[in-house]
Amino acid sequence: MMQNVTTAWLHSISSLQDVPEEQLQWWIDNSEHYELEEGEYLFQAGMAIKGTNVIIKGRVRIFASQGNGSRTIGYFGEKDITGYLPFSRGFVASTNGQVIERLQIMTFPIDKMKELIVHHYELTQALVQVMTSRVRDFTTLEQQNEKMMALGKLSAGLAHELNNPASAIVRGSISLLKHLQLVPETFKKVIAIKMAAADVDKVNEKMFEVLARKEKPVLTMMQRSKLEDALSDCLDEHEVENSEELAENFIEFGFTCEDIIRFSELVPPEHLSPVLNWINNNLVTEKMVNDIQESSKRIEKLVGAVKNFTHMDRSQDQEYTDIHTGIKNTLTLLDYKMRKANVLLEEEYDTSLPKVKAYVGELNQVWTNLVDNAIDAIALKGKGTLKITTRKSLDKVEVSIIDNGSGIPEEIKTRIFDPFFTTKEIGKGTGLGLDVVSRIIRRHEGSIKVDSIPGATTFKVCFPIDGPAD
Repeated sequence: MMQNVTTAWLHSISSLQDVPEEQLQWWIDNSEHYELEEGEYLFQAGMAIKGTNVIIKGRVRIFASQGNGSRTIGYFGEKDITGYLPFSRGFVASTNGQVIERLQIMTFPIDKMKELIVHHYELTQALVQVMTSRVRDFTTLEQQNEKMMALGKLSAGLAHELNNPASAIVRGSISLLKHLQLVPETFKKVIAIKMAAADVDKVNEKMFEVLARKEKPVLTMMQRSKLEDALSDCLDEHEVENSEELAENFIEFGFTCEDIIRFSELVPPEHLSPVLNWINNNLVTEKMVNDIQESSKRIEKLVGAVKNFTHMDRSQDQEYTDIHTGIKNTLTLLDYKMRKANVLLEEEYDTSLPKVKAYVGELNQVWTNLVDNAIDAIALKGKGTLKITTRKSLDKVEVSIIDNGSGIPEEIKTRIFDPFFTTKEIGKGTGLGLDVVSRIIRRHEGSIKVDSIPGATTFKVCFPIDGPAD
């Protein structure tokens, strides 16, 4: 049995409590009262909005279609007001509202909205306040969701990127410790050698000459194996111990058989093996330390990028920043995903660009969404190129993000900036990314344009160097 809707019941809704009783009664009398069963739709994406809905009883699930499934956005229940509201510009539903508990609804038709606005000021004012609150709450939720999505896009790759150098440091430190434990035995053999200081200097000079060689060709596995075998044979000819291990390490540093012959001319035959093994120990130690150092620098770079990226939660004010810093930090955090998708990165930055005044953290969301979408488009092809350019255009900065991925189908180009519209699978996109990008760029009093054909998609972002008006 349907509940009788009265002005007293409407007054129990906080947003309507100050509306005169006669206006609420007019609203009731000019509305349609009906019920919907579980599973029926109050509204569906793409369909015209019928009017202003007041939920008397029941519950509605709000969701967006995504791939072969759906993603829940929220719920409406008793005393919630939804649908078209005064001065709203949305006449078509962008989401779906499906009844999950039998619904009693009061719908004020959209074709009577003008009469409401002209003759019922307090009711109009209250409904506008409902719309303002709804926009504010939605925007806050949308921004929070998109921040979480932005961080979610980075988390898996970041964990992998941090795990690799961290594991390398652990492996390197264990190997270095074991290696250092073997050094004393070699040291005893070297310390027993009696050579003139001048001869020792010649050995040092030769060693540093080899290490200083800048041209170390990149070898295939086959080429490397062939050179190692040749160098190992050369070491065996000079009766050098551990020839296979030495050959493997020496090739890394550019040693040749000619170098071994030169060492044999500087060192007495009986001392050549300990000297070369001592050199090998030092080279191995240096290589391990360098590997640990490089891994540590990689972690430091990633941590620095994360700290800069999360600037979004440190300040809500505009500040002057190097536009390239945010872009490079984003690329650092998405590096693993780019490599996984076989993305070749090209960067063409105008380094003469001045610092720009902007909401730094919000721009990080822009770069993350646009770069991430480009990577996904390239991934569909298996490999491709991502190109990022910056340049000055009068008093504005222009950033172009270009990919040669799958492109944007013509039939959806006009919808890509719509809230909740996405072509990605469930869990891979909210449909909010480009909507958030668009809003952030508008907040910076800038523009974003897209040009796309299969194999060439360009998003061009443009905003004032001196920032939006405060």
